[in-house]
Amino acid sequence: MRDANRDRRRSAVAALGLAVLLIIAPALALTAEYRIFPNGTAYQGTVQVENADRFEFAEVGLLGERIPVQVTGVSLSGNCSPCTFTWNDRSVITFPSGNYTVRYTGPITQNHLVVAFPEPYRVMVRVPPGLDVRNRLLGVISPAGAEVSEEKDGSLLVTWNSTRSAELRFYPPCCSSRSS
Repeated sequence: MRDANRDRRRSAVAALGLAVLLIIAPALALTAEYRIFPNGTAYQGTVQVENADRFEFAEVGLLGERIPVQVTGVSLSGNCSPCTFTWNDRSVITFPSGNYTVRYTGPITQNHLVVAFPEPYRVMVRVPPGLDVRNRLLGVISPAGAEVSEEKDGSLLVTWNSTRSAELRFYPPCCSSRSS
């Protein structure tokens, strides 16, 4: 017959291991951060890529298709100085395989930002003061489960810990009588 304390120790060790995995997993995800400009017409994107040799600037259409996006101010940083890239066409850059951070400025149409990734990312979108997303009748935050927090400067930070896509529709304050 087994000692009851021994079984409890195994369960405790297994539970501790699972807890550590659940805490660390979001920290291991690649990150993508988007800052919407104060006028809501563009955003600055900062996206980590790992073991990559290309990056495609694209949005996701209604049917899940990738729609090329023309961007400006593209820069690549990593363990290189300077990090160089080549434009393959108007929405794809290529570079030597490695781990990088891609920064760029992209357009926003009709207060709507949609991004997609080949694997789960930790996605953060900063919405400037004067724009809002919290009224579900006027704004969109998809997929569900994003955390929305108000920063000290009045901006909003919308965070998904692990997602392959993120969609955000914001609106001006004239419409923000919150009835969430």
